[in-house]
Amino acid sequence: MPVADHNPRKRRLYLPLAGANAGAVEDHVGHSVGCAQVARPGGRRPEWLKVKARSGPNYTDLKSIMRGLDLHTICEEAGCPNIYECWEDREATFLILGDRCTRRCGFCDVMTARPGAVDPDEPRRLASAVRAMGLRYVVLTSVARDDLPDGGAAVWAECVRAVREAVPGCGVEVLPPDFKGDERAIAVVVEAGPDVFAHNLETVRRLHPRIRPGFDYDRSVETLRVAKRLRPAQVTKSNLILGMGERPDEVEEAMRDIAATGCDLLTMGQYLQPTAFHLPVDRWVTPEEFDHHAELGKAIGFAHVEAGPLVRSSYHAGRQLARALASA
Repeated sequence: MPVADHNPRKRRLYLPLAGANAGAVEDHVGHSVGCAQVARPGGRRPEWLKVKARSGPNYTDLKSIMRGLDLHTICEEAGCPNIYECWEDREATFLILGDRCTRRCGFCDVMTARPGAVDPDEPRRLASAVRAMGLRYVVLTSVARDDLPDGGAAVWAECVRAVREAVPGCGVEVLPPDFKGDERAIAVVVEAGPDVFAHNLETVRRLHPRIRPGFDYDRSVETLRVAKRLRPAQVTKSNLILGMGERPDEVEEAMRDIAATGCDLLTMGQYLQPTAFHLPVDRWVTPEEFDHHAELGKAIGFAHVEAGPLVRSSYHAGRQLARALASA
């Protein structure tokens, strides 16, 4: 019997996300997206979401350094809209442990596939890149590596220490997965001493099982709680993506769940559909609504909330930390 090709056009991701926002916005029209039947807003992307590509000398130089050391950045892998701005400022977020993820999220453009072998030389090459680019603050994230016994925690710790050794005084922020709730793995990363431990909740409880089927809402919340408990003085951080079918009351609930862990920093941005085979945008969230969420976040108790249509977790992360510390 012939076997159907799961990815016939060789796109990065195909997801059966039927009903991902069912019941959230009843007046939208359902459209077929890949194998999904979901809602999509009409009209063009609003002006506040239009970004011009500005490929300047710093961007070109940084890209050359990355390729020369065979490294990956989430800026490229996830199609971040701020890549030109951040790279021109010589800020970048490195993707460690390869570019193939063992989980599938409806909003993410990182490839889902069987990961390759762990590269023991990656921490050294990463540190060399940070030094070559003259970075003062670096963000590290990774694909999920559920194929590894510790989820890659040991490599995470080695990367943090390698950057510290190569570039003394460099700020280091980590954005790991949940390690399937393994507190020992979380502790390995925390004990390496990053300045910020971030873990993204991404969406509200109702949508979580469909949009992030490899993750769990409560487990993500607990990851933040454990990180804070293991090292109370460390800054913790999370992120929410809006425009995927959530309701306003659900956004507030998610914000309060994150704040209850003792989390210091929260970022919030607009979901942008990476390809036609990903979850479609449910609605365009206005700058005014983001401003409202930022004010609410301060009232809830976050030291700083960075909220806006083009805000991403790693967007000017060093400035976010400085603002949080100034508000503490």
